[in-house]
Amino acid sequence: MTDNNTANKTAYSSEKKVKLNKRSFQSLLGIYKFIIPYKWQFIVGILSLVFSSLSLLTFPLASGELIDVASGNSSWISESINTIALILLAVFFIQSIFSFVRVYFFAQVNEKSMADVRLALYSKLMSLPMTFYDQHRTGELISRITSDVSLLQSTFSTTLAELLRQMATLLIGVVVISFMAPQLTAFMLATFPVLVILAVLFGKKIRKLSKTTQDQLADTNIIVEETLQAIQAVKSFTSELFEIKKYNASLTAVVGTALKAAVYRGLFISFVIFALFGGIVAVIWYGASLVEAGTLTVGELISFVLYTTLIGGSIAGLGDLYGQVQKAVGASERVLAILSKQEELDPTQYYRGKNQLNIKGQIEFKNVDFSYPTRNDIQVLNKINFTINRGEKIALVGHSGAGKSTITQLLLRYYNVDQGEILLDKQNINKYDLLAYRHHVGIVPQEVILFGGSIRENIMYGRPGASFEEIQEAAEKANAKSFIETFPEGFDTLVGERGVKLSGGQRQRIAIARAILKNPEILILDEATSSLDAESENLVQQALDRLMENRTTIIIAHRLATIKKVDQIYVLKSGQIVEQGTHDELNQLEGDYSNLVKLQLQSAGHLA
Repeated sequence: MTDNNTANKTAYSSEKKVKLNKRSFQSLLGIYKFIIPYKWQFIVGILSLVFSSLSLLTFPLASGELIDVASGNSSWISESINTIALILLAVFFIQSIFSFVRVYFFAQVNEKSMADVRLALYSKLMSLPMTFYDQHRTGELISRITSDVSLLQSTFSTTLAELLRQMATLLIGVVVISFMAPQLTAFMLATFPVLVILAVLFGKKIRKLSKTTQDQLADTNIIVEETLQAIQAVKSFTSELFEIKKYNASLTAVVGTALKAAVYRGLFISFVIFALFGGIVAVIWYGASLVEAGTLTVGELISFVLYTTLIGGSIAGLGDLYGQVQKAVGASERVLAILSKQEELDPTQYYRGKNQLNIKGQIEFKNVDFSYPTRNDIQVLNKINFTINRGEKIALVGHSGAGKSTITQLLLRYYNVDQGEILLDKQNINKYDLLAYRHHVGIVPQEVILFGGSIRENIMYGRPGASFEEIQEAAEKANAKSFIETFPEGFDTLVGERGVKLSGGQRQRIAIARAILKNPEILILDEATSSLDAESENLVQQALDRLMENRTTIIIAHRLATIKKVDQIYVLKSGQIVEQGTHDELNQLEGDYSNLVKLQLQSAGHLA
C-alpha cells in the first residue's frame, strides 16, 4: 500500500518545480520541436506581442503630453488636445488589433502543437515494452499525458507570452524614463533592491507552504482513489464512516496549511500594495520638487508615474511567471524522458500491410532461463525444454508462481529470455517482425478486459475492419450470439467500463469471439474457465473447443478436468518441468500431477 501511495503522490505532484539552469532550459526548448511545423504562426504571434507591448508603452508618453498641452507647456507633438486624444485612441486601437492577432495565432500554435505532444506521448506509450510498464504505475503515466501536457499548454499559450511582455515592458520602460527624467529614474531604482529582497523572502515562504498544501491534497486524492477503486470492500466491511472520518481528517490538515499560506499571501499582498503606492507617493513627492524647480513638467511627471506603475506591475508579475516556468521545465523533462525511451515496435507498420508472415505453428523452447527485469535475483524459469507440433494442444499445470504464465508471456515476446531460445517454425521468434508475429498469436485470458464501447467494437478488436457478418459468425461460434441478441441494442449494446455490464461468462465468450475473428495460428488459454459457474463454463468450453480446432494451443489450467484430452501435459514446479505426459500417464506416476488431481477431487467432495 505504501508503494502505491508513493506512486500516486508522484502522479498528483506533477507540477513540482525544478531549479532553472542551462540544462533545464534545454529540456523546455526540447518541446519547441513540436512548434516547428507551425513556426510561421508562432513568428506572427511573437511580432504581434512585441508591437502590442510597444503600442501600450506609448500611452504614458501621450498621456503626459496631453496634460502638458492643457497646461500650455507642450513642445512635442501639437498644441491641440483633440489631436493628442485621437493619437491615444489610435494607440489603443492598434494595440487591440495586435492583441487579437497575438491571441489568435498563439492559440493555433498552442492547440495544434500540444495535440501533437499528446499524440506523440500516447504513440510512444503504445510502442513501449512490458518492462517499462513493470516500472511505472498507470496513475503516473496518465499524469504525464494529462497534467504535464496541460501545464505545458498553459505555459506555451500564456506564461511565456506574458513573460516576454513583462520583460519587454520592464526593459523598454526603464530606458524611456531614463531619457525622460534621469534624476527621478535614479531615485526610483534606488528603492528597488529592498522591495525585491522582501518579495523574494515572502515568495519563498509562500511557495513552501503551497508545496505542503499540494502534497497534503495529493494524500486526500489518494484516499478518494483507493476507496472508489475498492468500493465493494468498503461497503462489505461497513467502513463508510471510517473512510469519511479519514478523508475529513486529511482535508482538515489541508485547510490548516492552506490558511497559513493565505496569511502569508495576505501579508505579501498588503506589502506589495503598500510598497507600490508608497513608491508612487515617493516618486510623486520627489517629482513634484523637480516640477517646482522647473526641471520637469507636470505632463512628464504624469508620464513617469504611469511608466513606474507599468514597470512595478511587471516586476510583481515576474515572480509568479518564474514559478510557472519552473513547473513547465519539470513537466517538459518528464515528458521528454518518456519520448526518449526505446520502443519495441512501430505501431503503424503492420497496418500499412507490411511484413505478413506465413506461420505454421510449431513451437520449441530450448534451455530457456528467465528472471523478470524488476526481480533479477529471482529465477522464474530454469532450463525449460519442450516442443509443440503444429496443431497440438498442450497444458501447463502447477501451483501459483511455478512459471506457467511466464512461459506464455515469453512466447508473446513481452520479455526476452535470459538464456536459451524460443523457436517458431524452427526460427528464433526474435527474428520475426514483432507486430506481424503477434498478429498470429491469440489469447483468451482468465480476467477478460473489455473496452468501454459496444459489443460489436469489442469483438471487432480482434480484426479491425471486419464485416458485420464476420462479427456475427464469430459470436455464434463463441456461443455469444444468443445472449447478445437478447439485449435491446444487440451488438451495439455498450458493455460499460471494463465490461462491468456483462457477466463473467458473457465477457469470456466475447473474448473468445474476438480471438475467433482474429483467427490466429497459435492460441493461449490462460485459465479461461477457472472463475465461471457450471453452466457458463460448459458454454465457454464448447466455444473454446471450436476455437482450438486446427490451432497450436497452450492451455494454463487450474481445473484439471478441462485438460484431460490434450496431447501433452507439462507439470511445472519452481520454474522447472518436473513431469510430462498425457493425463492417464501422469496419473499413474503418483507424482505432483496425481497429487493435484487428488486435491481437486477432495475439494470437490468437500463442496458436495
